[in-house]
Amino acid sequence: MMEKIRNFFVVPEEIRTEFWQSTLKKNNLSLLVISILIAGMEAFNICRVLFWSRSGLGSVNNRIYFGMYCSLLLAAIIAMTLLHVWRNGPVNRRWAVQFVSVMFFLLWHTGLNTYDLMKNPDGEILVFITAFLGLAMFIQMPGLYSLLCYMLSYALFMVLAGPMLREGTRINLTFTAIVALAVSLTNCRHAVDMLLQTRELDLTNRRLQELLQRDPLTGLLTKAAFNDCAQLCLSSYRPDRHLLMMVLDMDKFKLINDQYGHPCGDYVLEEMGRILQEVFPNVKGLGRLGGDEFAVIMYSKNEDVGQQIDEINRLLSLLSWNGENLGARCCVGVCRLCREHVSYDELYKEADQALYAAKKQGKAQWHFSEIR
Repeated sequence: MMEKIRNFFVVPEEIRTEFWQSTLKKNNLSLLVISILIAGMEAFNICRVLFWSRSGLGSVNNRIYFGMYCSLLLAAIIAMTLLHVWRNGPVNRRWAVQFVSVMFFLLWHTGLNTYDLMKNPDGEILVFITAFLGLAMFIQMPGLYSLLCYMLSYALFMVLAGPMLREGTRINLTFTAIVALAVSLTNCRHAVDMLLQTRELDLTNRRLQELLQRDPLTGLLTKAAFNDCAQLCLSSYRPDRHLLMMVLDMDKFKLINDQYGHPCGDYVLEEMGRILQEVFPNVKGLGRLGGDEFAVIMYSKNEDVGQQIDEINRLLSLLSWNGENLGARCCVGVCRLCREHVSYDELYKEADQALYAAKKQGKAQWHFSEIR
C-alpha cells in the first residue's frame, strides 16, 4: 500500500526527461495566458487607484493596494522575460522560474485576500479560491511539488485569515483546498500515465519494425531492409572508405535439403546467419536476400576479404547433422566500389556476376570485381 502511494507521487525515472519537457511546454503556455490576464487586470487596478479613486495615492489603503498590484504585474513580467531568455536553457532553471512564479502568485493572492478581510471581515474569499483552483487546473507539477505548494498556501491563509472567517467558510475552504490538490495530483498522474503509454507504444512499434526488418530464421536483415541499408551507404559514399559488397550462395544446399530434410536445411541457414555475424561483427549490413543467398555490405580493405571468406568456409565445414558432417560451403562474389553515383541495382548486379564467376571456378571459391 505504501509503495503504491509513493509511486503515485513519484515520476518514473524512464520518463522523467519527457515529463519535464512536456511540463515545461504546457506550463509555458499556461503562464503566458495567466500573465496576460494579470497584465490586463492589474493595469486596470493601477489605473483605478491612480485616476478613478478620490484619494489616489493619498491614503495608506490605496498605497498598499497600489503596491500589491504593481508587484504582481512586475512578477508576471519578470517570469515571462526569464522564460523567454532561458527558453533554450537548462531544464531545472526554467522549471525553477515556473515553480517560483506559481508560489508567488499563490502567496500574493493569499496576502491580498487576507488584507481584504482585515478591511472587511464579512468579505468573501473568492480571490484566494479563484487563484487556488485556477493554478491547480492549468499548472502541471509533480505530486510532491503540488503537495508543498498548495498545502503551504492553504496553511498560511488559514493562519492569517482563518480567525476572521466563519466556521462554515473555513470548512468550505478546506474542501476547496483538498479539491485543488486532488486536481493537481490527478493532472500530474494523467500526464505520467500518458507518457508511460506513449513510451510503451513506441517500444512496441520499434519491436514490430525490427521484426519486419529481420529475417526470422537467421536474424539478419530482410532483402528490403538490406536494400535500404545499402542505399544509405551509397548515398554517403567516399572513394577513400573501400566500400565492398559481397553476395554469398551456399554450395549444394539443395542436396543437403533433399538428403537430410528441411529441418537440416533450416539449421544450415540459421548457422550461416550466426557465422556471418561472428566473422563480420561491425559491418554496415548483413542480409538474407532469399533462399540460401546472403549479402554483406561493409567498409574494408581488399586484403581482409580473402581471410574472412576462408573463415566463413572453415566454420561452415564444421557443421554436422546427427553426427554426420554436412560438407557445407559457399561461393562468394565481391564487388568494390571505386566511384560515386552508383545505384544499388548496379552494385548488386556486379557482385552477383562476381558470384557467378566464382561458382564457375568450383566449390568454396570467391571472385573479386570493381566498379570504376
